Amino acid sequence: MALPAYQSADAAGLDLLAAVPAETPLILPPGKYAMVPTGLTIALPPGYEAQVRPRSGLAAKHGVTVLNSPGTVDADYRGEINVLLINHGQAPFPIRRGERIAQLVIAPAMQAQLVLVTALSATDRGGGGFGSTGR
Repeated sequence: MALPAYQSADAAGLDLLAAVPAETPLILPPGKYAMVPTGLTIALPPGYEAQVRPRSGLAAKHGVTVLNSPGTVDADYRGEINVLLINHGQAPFPIRRGERIAQLVIAPAMQAQLVLVTALSATDRGGGGFGSTGR
């Protein structure tokens, strides 16, 4: 099985490949989801994460996307990367061995140091959210 690869010189994400058995593709029925193995394990340095994101072509052409998008792979995780795909399309979607099913983006990840306070500093926006700054 090939390693994930960037598909263009400036691509942000590596394409993850399905590691399902060659003789038995995984069939993803409409409205259903499945954990798809990639056969890939990685060791990220501390302070980084890998984000599992949908491939736009699968979503646009077939309605297939990553259910928990973006999925997060922590720097201390050492298991196989699996992709949770869901079929929002109208037809069953076959997932074949070696098919590009998602993208993996490596990014810096900071951890916050939380401090208990009784009040926050004021801003013009305040607690407005969910469209409070416009449509």
